[in-house]
Amino acid sequence: MSVPPSRSTLTELAAAYRVSTQFWGYDGQQRDISDEILIKVLAAMGVDASTEQGAVQALTDRELETWRRILPPSVVHRQNSEGRVHAHVPSGSKVILEVILEGTDESWPLSQVEDWTGDRTIDGKQTGRASFLLPGDIPLGWHTLRATLEDGTVTESPFAMTPDRLDEPDLETSRAWGVAAQLYSVRSAKSWGIGDFSDLADLAAIFGHEGADFFQINPLHAAEPVGHMSPSPYLPVSRRFVNPIYVRPEEIVETAYLTGPQRSLIDWGGEEQRASSLRNEYIDRDEVWETKRQALEIIFKVPRSFARQAAYEKYLEEEGQGLTDFALWCALCEKYPKGFPENIATADSVYVAREKRELTDRIEFWSWLQWVADEQLEKAQEAALASGMHIGVCADLAVGVHPIGADVWANPTAFARGVTVGAPADMYNQQGQDWSQPPWRPDTLAETAYQPLRDMIRTVIRHAGMLRVDHVAGFFRLWWVPDDHPASEGTYVNYDHEAMIGVLLLEAHRAGTILVGEDLGTVEPWVRDFLAARGIYGTSIFWFEKEGEGMPLRAENYRREVLTSVNTHDLPPAAGYIAGEHVDLRERLGLLMQPVEQVRAEADEEREKALKRLREYGLVGENPTEREIVEGLYAYIAQARSTFLAVSLVDAVGERRTQNQPGTDQEYPNWRVPLADGTEEVVLVGDIPSHSRVTSLLETFRRALGDDNRLL
Repeated sequence: MSVPPSRSTLTELAAAYRVSTQFWGYDGQQRDISDEILIKVLAAMGVDASTEQGAVQALTDRELETWRRILPPSVVHRQNSEGRVHAHVPSGSKVILEVILEGTDESWPLSQVEDWTGDRTIDGKQTGRASFLLPGDIPLGWHTLRATLEDGTVTESPFAMTPDRLDEPDLETSRAWGVAAQLYSVRSAKSWGIGDFSDLADLAAIFGHEGADFFQINPLHAAEPVGHMSPSPYLPVSRRFVNPIYVRPEEIVETAYLTGPQRSLIDWGGEEQRASSLRNEYIDRDEVWETKRQALEIIFKVPRSFARQAAYEKYLEEEGQGLTDFALWCALCEKYPKGFPENIATADSVYVAREKRELTDRIEFWSWLQWVADEQLEKAQEAALASGMHIGVCADLAVGVHPIGADVWANPTAFARGVTVGAPADMYNQQGQDWSQPPWRPDTLAETAYQPLRDMIRTVIRHAGMLRVDHVAGFFRLWWVPDDHPASEGTYVNYDHEAMIGVLLLEAHRAGTILVGEDLGTVEPWVRDFLAARGIYGTSIFWFEKEGEGMPLRAENYRREVLTSVNTHDLPPAAGYIAGEHVDLRERLGLLMQPVEQVRAEADEEREKALKRLREYGLVGENPTEREIVEGLYAYIAQARSTFLAVSLVDAVGERRTQNQPGTDQEYPNWRVPLADGTEEVVLVGDIPSHSRVTSLLETFRRALGDDNRLL
């Protein structure tokens, strides 16, 4: 008869796999994680802890893992610090360790240091441990760690030397400001029903001309290629590749060589979608993509010049197997719109090779789409810098991917099964959140030398001067929720943050990209300190920054190493928030855990305290209008000592509707609201330069910044 694991055994096993057995809630209360949740979370990592015998065996196997291999699967080290790396070899055997520098044959020998760890019998063989010093002056890069035994056996592992911290950004002033927007929501008269890369170039140029240094956008990650496209940019099928719905067909070079009938087909489809951009109707991605994809199919068939074909082939070579796998997945989605057969459920199936041969033409189409998207994104960044911006596009990295998307299909062992990522209850989402995304497994990330992370970061920041990392605390821990459990019933799984942040920094250093971590919500204070010490900026939102008795934090007390704004995409714009629409919306959707009267009274009190603070700084009068309050809020954050400041475009035009209401799916039109003003009139890209509210807010904001733009 099987015996359930004891709490002590389960606690020890959980610790071995970095699984938390308790946590502190947002209300300051410590909560224990149930045995059931711990067993299911461990099972998601391939660990059978359902019985005492199984848990004890799993604990033994975990302890012996490092002793069963000569070198660790990968090593990540940081500059300006010393560390150690261990080699496990037959007892008495001599071993030499060296680092082979990236792209060279140059060897960097490592010095052996004393290690009094006793020998152990591993699988019937006497095994010893030799330790070597990792110096802090090895050049940055992706190197190779090589161990050579006296019998000639050679073993290698990837070795990353990462920056201790990123360099301070090279800015003309001590602070920089920019504008934040949901790109899909900001259309122009030439948009095909959704904001696109050409709109991004224009928006960046408009605000660059106004003195902005960056333009912050939502994630551009790939979405479903056929069928229904998930509206959320934070639930992509792949974080490495781009959603081609943002491509402007007319901007592709080959469009100029279309025949008359071909051009007519594209013009007809584009005209229908351009008309929808003028209406204040929820964005229909499925309709937009269906029309745009038909046009792109026509353009794809136009022969490319020698130079264009060479550029395309170079792109394919640089992106390699990752792009091929993604394009194949897209082609399979076309062939099997109702779901893949079981025999090709993952890329490692032997049956996939046959599909790949049969779908060669479609693979090329989906690869080509990534190339033209990459070209247009590159042009947007060039336009941003040409306008006078010092940073340009600020990209956004989502926290996870769709459970049946391309990333999971191509690399199934990297993801945990039977669980999703979310967040425990907090003040604004009292039922917790389930983001419907499978988490990366900490153990398999190390086994692959963090290759999925490396490839993803490198691609996302290729044409961006700044990267916002959504829920950056996910590099430290994630809230895992077992299937069939509410979001409140999960636990934190901890990651090797030293390694993951190191990889992030190395790729950002190589690209010259500034990093901003979204560190809102339940984030342990030491995490913020760690990020700041590594040169990663945090995030501050006016409504979340409080001091004694719930008063807004004084401007001069804001953190310096942050990007500060008034709101986020998960809250109504400032005009809506002031009016208490975040309470009305949550009541209407049944998301409140407390009486609505209490929540509304708290919101009223919060608004009054905000007005009191604004009056204290002389930014509003006794009876300010909505517009005066919004401008006062931005004049207030302009006096903060934060290095980066962002103006939300929805606030600039007077929009009141929120883009996303956490905790909802179909109940609210998340990520489908087009940009409009307070009267719900559509605001197009071409309207922005002369828009009275925009020009007024920017004038107020710049005046509050001061001419010299120096820190207080």
